[in-house]
Amino acid sequence: MTGETTVRTAVRIHGRSAQREAVRALLDGLRARSGHLVVTGEPGLGRTALLQWAADSFRAGPVLRLGPGEDRGAPATAGELLTTLRKAAGEAPLLVCVDDAHLWDAPARSALSHAAERLHTAGRVALLLSVAGHRAVDPEFARLPVVRLDPLAPSHADALLDEVTDGSTDPAVREHLLAEAEGNPALLLALVRRLTPAELRGLRPLPRPTADAGTLAAVAGSALTCPSADARDLLLTVAAAVRAADGPDVDTRLVLDALRHLDPASAPTANPLPDVLAGAGDRLRFHSPLLCRAVHATAAPDRRRAAHRALADVLEADGQPLPALLHRSWSLSGPAPVARLADRLAAVAADGTTPASHGLRGTAYARAAELTADAPVRAERYTAAAEQALLAGRPDRARPLLAAARDCAAPAVVRGRAERVRGLAELRDGPVGDAHQSLLLAASLLAEDAPAEAASAALAAADAAWAAGDLSSCLATLSLGPAPGPRDAAGMLGPAAPDAATGADGLPDTVDLAGAVDGAGPGGVPAPTDPPGPRHAADSRHAADPRQAVAPRHANAPGHAAPPGHAAIPGYAAVPSAVLAGGRTGGATPRTDAGARGGPGGTRVCGAVPDPVRDHRVGMRALLEGRLDRAAPSLGQVVERARTDDRPETLLRAASAALLLGNVDAARRAGARALAATRQSGSEALVPQALEYLAYAELRAGRHPQARAHAEEGLRTALRAGQRNTAAHHQAVLALAASIEDEPATVARHVTAALATARRHGLAQAATLAEWAAARADLGRGRPQDAADRLGLLVLPGPGRGHFAVWRLAVPCFVEAAALAGRPEDTHEVLTDFAGWAAFGADPQAAAQLARCHALLAPPDRADDLYRRALARHDEAGGDFERARTALLYGKWLRRRRRPREARGRLGTALAGFDRCGAGVWAAQARAELRALGAAPQGGGAGTLTGLTPQQLRIARHVAEGATNREVALTLAVSTRTVDYHLRKVFAVLGVRSRLELARMVEHADRTRGDRRAGDRM
Repeated sequence: MTGETTVRTAVRIHGRSAQREAVRALLDGLRARSGHLVVTGEPGLGRTALLQWAADSFRAGPVLRLGPGEDRGAPATAGELLTTLRKAAGEAPLLVCVDDAHLWDAPARSALSHAAERLHTAGRVALLLSVAGHRAVDPEFARLPVVRLDPLAPSHADALLDEVTDGSTDPAVREHLLAEAEGNPALLLALVRRLTPAELRGLRPLPRPTADAGTLAAVAGSALTCPSADARDLLLTVAAAVRAADGPDVDTRLVLDALRHLDPASAPTANPLPDVLAGAGDRLRFHSPLLCRAVHATAAPDRRRAAHRALADVLEADGQPLPALLHRSWSLSGPAPVARLADRLAAVAADGTTPASHGLRGTAYARAAELTADAPVRAERYTAAAEQALLAGRPDRARPLLAAARDCAAPAVVRGRAERVRGLAELRDGPVGDAHQSLLLAASLLAEDAPAEAASAALAAADAAWAAGDLSSCLATLSLGPAPGPRDAAGMLGPAAPDAATGADGLPDTVDLAGAVDGAGPGGVPAPTDPPGPRHAADSRHAADPRQAVAPRHANAPGHAAPPGHAAIPGYAAVPSAVLAGGRTGGATPRTDAGARGGPGGTRVCGAVPDPVRDHRVGMRALLEGRLDRAAPSLGQVVERARTDDRPETLLRAASAALLLGNVDAARRAGARALAATRQSGSEALVPQALEYLAYAELRAGRHPQARAHAEEGLRTALRAGQRNTAAHHQAVLALAASIEDEPATVARHVTAALATARRHGLAQAATLAEWAAARADLGRGRPQDAADRLGLLVLPGPGRGHFAVWRLAVPCFVEAAALAGRPEDTHEVLTDFAGWAAFGADPQAAAQLARCHALLAPPDRADDLYRRALARHDEAGGDFERARTALLYGKWLRRRRRPREARGRLGTALAGFDRCGAGVWAAQARAELRALGAAPQGGGAGTLTGLTPQQLRIARHVAEGATNREVALTLAVSTRTVDYHLRKVFAVLGVRSRLELARMVEHADRTRGDRRAGDRM
């Protein structure tokens, strides 16, 4: 222990928003009632800190802290405890905090549990308990509501580290500490305390292991106590087995067989289990990952090595060579390199016929590196370990491995591979500008010895430029490879586009795409594509130094003309399996390049690039240059070839190509197959991208609920895989879906989350999508002025214009908002651009949207015909939401032209369309228009009230009777903030804008219900 760093006390709780909200709800409820809540989590996650935060936040009355034992004031019976609480409370609300309630003896726990169920007899009392999460919850507390503390998200752990070190930690040291802490705040602080200031700043090597036995034991505390030697051996064997397992649990039979090898005279059994272990079927696991690590680290070294030796013997007999070799390596005494064992480990890890997950292969490569004396080979193996960690969806583990590789002297090709992995990790979870530079550096380092890998790194750099909105760099990188040959230009890509001419409906029959086309998007959202990334290996071999070929000039900079026709492709996410493992995703046999250097035990390198990769690159480049006639054949081949290919990267490529071509059905099919393939192969890093493609395809098809379902799952998997950038795109999709569903609070939450990452990491595309979602929510709630202000920043010319692949997709919303806000003059220039995009043909909705825009701006003698043309175009393209929006605007126009019969029909059609796709906020507009016509809209009147939740209905009735929000809150024993929230929902669902209008609607609903009941009695 060096222990020279004094850690500043954290002044706030990082993360824990859901848990704090649950505690806050408990405290707010004390205005009218008692309540109780249990907080649980493994050691070090902050149970005590959360209780302290609750006590510090409580201002309404006294705070009572209870602990075990008579001297700590814990009464023996429930009655005595309630009497104590009644005296302590008096007339004021009382907060009772009981930390570590699991340490109370059984009678005291029982008394506490019974008292919790009868708190109402003691006055207004909030009982807040904390219990350990490293063991099963005691049966006395099993019936109480529980809020669980999970490990901190990477961003919150990062913020905590910055707070206690003033941000002075070296980047490589930061990555190592965050990986070692695994989101445990107490462990993170203990690790910082263990290091000297010089070590924190990267000026001296870190101690190994950084999280040593003493540090882990200090954080685990009394949870490490074990009653018997047999139980200690069982815990140690499970902890040792987990180190070479694919997950947190291990096979019970393996553990018991190892225990028999460990002590042949024993008769081991898993019954009863120590309380820190959980059994499910034939699997065993620790309740707490921290405790698992602590048990292994604090065991006697000889006993720990013996446990690994026993596990190796059992696994070798079972024919499981990779985990057997790992355990054999951990059974060695001393840190000295062992060349023969290291080579065997690396060779088996590289053997695709050996069944193993990416995570386990990464562990094997890392262990092989530790046992390797030769610096270049050691660097190569650390890099291979980082590649596998990235494929397993663990960039947090990849970064420290890359730092270890960087500390070794290595040739350019190995350094290039490491830099490529670093760039791909940053692409999904870091500043994309840094990713762009890392990938270009990788390309230059790889160019001489591994040209195919150099090309893949350069194309991944184009992906980073795309995410950042740097169109010039993106196009320059895509153009690094050889130009298409004569067969491409004449026999495959088709004729050049004809000149443009404008049709009668304002839609050009053909269009000059130069500077006119920016994006194809699913349902107003751009379609994600397979990146110019790792898979496009063989097409850029003529670039000696890609850094010199890319002009890093932002596409939206003043005076910079956009190239002809860039498709909108949110996500644009590289598929890492091809670049990291020669096209394999689940352990396929690695292939080697003629020019690539291989090391002992073999680091895998990229092989020959299949035709679909070349077709995708040719088609993508043609599309970005505005040549749809040339792009379509190549991208069509990508889609067609995937029909008989089940590899995840091929299917993802096909899904992106189909979205670019506007073939939504093909995109959905390929995306669904890609999702199934990635899950089957264990490529956790690819699952968020597959879900992102599916979400965009569903949005483009107008199926917002399905898009939301895919994005919700994608968000969870992206966060679990440490892909914050991908998560930001999923947040943007969720914001876009919620913007039509009458959920302003949900829209704001997703927009805020997306923008937080987008602004920090330079994600211009995700930021534009999120801002668009916020503006569309304003437009749906009848606030066109606010929507026009937001959208003007995104679509109007200037340095602040949105991402080149997205802003044109927001033009229809801007035109609608500007027309309704009385600012039609702002729309002319962008509408000309949008006409070019509609003529491009990749978005089936664009033609109808363009006709609608012209109708909004046209004089009365032309608007009628343009609205009809727009509806006819919608009938051809499909999509309930966009058609319903056009029908709504047409119905409003007809009503104001005093054509009520026609208006009623159009508005009824709009309402049905909105209801069909779940667009609640837009449906409210249609209902309001129908009511203005004197019509009873479907779901209106008494039926409308049935759309409210019970709580909303209660609030609506109280408000209709004239109660203020505060009076309603007191009556219903909720907070005023809760009433405000529900009342906003009521107004949106019913389509009303004032309390008077709400009162009239409730009165009408009650009168209608009374009439119906009278009719039923007659």
